[in-house]
Amino acid sequence: MQTRPLGRTGLQLPILGFGASSLGQEFRSVTLDEALRSVRVALDCGLNFIDTSPFYGRGMSEVLLGMALKGVPRESYLLCTKLGRYDLSHFDFSARRVAESVDVSLHRLGVGHLDIVLCHDIEFVPMQQIVEETLPALRKAVDAGKVRYIGFSGYPQKIIRFICEQVPVDCVLSYNQYTLQNTRFADESVPWLKEQGIGVMNAGPFSARLLTHAPLPAWLKEPESVKAAARAAAALCASHGEDIAKLALQFSCAHGDIATTIAGSANPDNIRKWSRWLSEPIDTGLMEEVRALFAPVHNLGHVEGLIENN
Repeated sequence: MQTRPLGRTGLQLPILGFGASSLGQEFRSVTLDEALRSVRVALDCGLNFIDTSPFYGRGMSEVLLGMALKGVPRESYLLCTKLGRYDLSHFDFSARRVAESVDVSLHRLGVGHLDIVLCHDIEFVPMQQIVEETLPALRKAVDAGKVRYIGFSGYPQKIIRFICEQVPVDCVLSYNQYTLQNTRFADESVPWLKEQGIGVMNAGPFSARLLTHAPLPAWLKEPESVKAAARAAAALCASHGEDIAKLALQFSCAHGDIATTIAGSANPDNIRKWSRWLSEPIDTGLMEEVRALFAPVHNLGHVEGLIENN
């Protein structure tokens, strides 16, 4: 698997990282065997950057990851978890909870250190707390040798400069905003982050199933015009004998200034398929046709979090 540098951290991340949200049964019921095999297959395929959170399955993802990684040499993978979001509407970014959360994650995952810890979905809280309390507390975990690098994740692009212009961070994770349909992350934030030497990570190349053949989930927040364009794009790809998900994954992983794109599945067959897709050339003609279909709805998205943070 090709790798790229993460800002100035010195870390080399695979262009496709393994997202462990599915291990927490966020999207469907998952058997223990599926969970354990998906992690081992991801590592076998070179997806040795693993992203999780105590929010995923309310701790289940971290616990199952810890089981799957038992006996795997620690130097053979990189581990990212998060803190601050613990349920759909339960957020706690206090300094006290930062220290507790890091220790609990270390215990669940069965490791002595975490490579990256991110403040999770910060747009749902008054963000000045992240600047003044959360990130300084997280920096103490770095000083204690428990964490190597720190940053934050979220959806609105506005949050990136709000935080980074006030307090030093090592990396940023954006989701669903560098895809075939929505490239706001690359348009508005990635060049600036690169100038600052801040590591750039992307998640959600399939945009919550929007860019797949799967039925769209009821909770998908994108406008109806975006959903209609996505169905048309999927049909176009199918008429060429291709899967829109393949094109979506190839597109998101091709950006040279984005260190990694994170995709998650508890299905080992999906992970093997993704790895294979990235070894195949991009159909540039089909890509242009699909991007043309999305042109009328390019960068249309939804509001996420507190209104003042959007």
